[in-house]
Amino acid sequence: MDPSQLLKGVLDLAVLAVLREADGYGYDVLRRLRQAGLEDVADASVYGTLRRLFAAGALTTYVMPSEEGPHRKYYRLNKTGHELLAQSTKTWNNFADTMSVLLAEDAA
Repeated sequence: MDPSQLLKGVLDLAVLAVLREADGYGYDVLRRLRQAGLEDVADASVYGTLRRLFAAGALTTYVMPSEEGPHRKYYRLNKTGHELLAQSTKTWNNFADTMSVLLAEDAA
C-alpha cells in the first residue's frame, strides 16, 4: 500500500494537529509533519493545504519579520479550525477503530 495515497486523505487533519500545538509558517509546518513521521509529505501538498484551510475559514494568518530572509506568513488555528480539528479527530478515531477491528488477526 502506498502511504502517500493514505496521506492525501488525512493531510488536512495532520496540518490542523500541527497548528494546534503552535502557529507556524509553511516550511515550519512541513518540517514538523516530517519530524512526526510523515516523511513522504510533499512541499506543494502542505502549502496547498494551508491555502485551502485558510480559504475555508479554518486558519488566520499574520506576517512576521525574519532575520534569516523574507518575512514569513504564519498560520494560526482559529475557532472554526479548532472545531474542524475536533470533528475530524472524531471521524478519524472512528475510522481507525473500525479498521483495527477489521484487520485484527483474531477477527476471522
